[in-house]
Amino acid sequence: MITGRVTADRTAVIGLAIAHPAGDTQQVEAVIDTGFNGYLTLPSHLIRRLGLQLAGNRRATLGDGHVVALDVYLGKLLWDKSERDVLVLQAAGGPLVGMSLLYGSRVTLNVVAGGDVIIEPLPQG
Repeated sequence: MITGRVTADRTAVIGLAIAHPAGDTQQVEAVIDTGFNGYLTLPSHLIRRLGLQLAGNRRATLGDGHVVALDVYLGKLLWDKSERDVLVLQAAGGPLVGMSLLYGSRVTLNVVAGGDVIIEPLPQG
């Protein structure tokens, strides 16, 4: 189970442990964005600090309809006590968790300031 909270400005945030290729982890607070169908976005300074490997780029449609090319990096993070490989898009702004990372999970939000955010794996079968 992964837990987080709803902030006073009504965003659902969770903490993530992103692995550095050297074996260290970087703790990052990320906003859950159900309008983002990828795994994770990180700003360039975090990608550099983590030393993530560039995998290419891809076109992405932003929420305002603009199409942009974003660099894609290979990343690993700790997700519900297991290491998970993810594609990380380099994007301005704070870290975002998308629907591909949440896929296969139940997300419960108590949408009040300080409310609980709970992410649990769905039963297999």
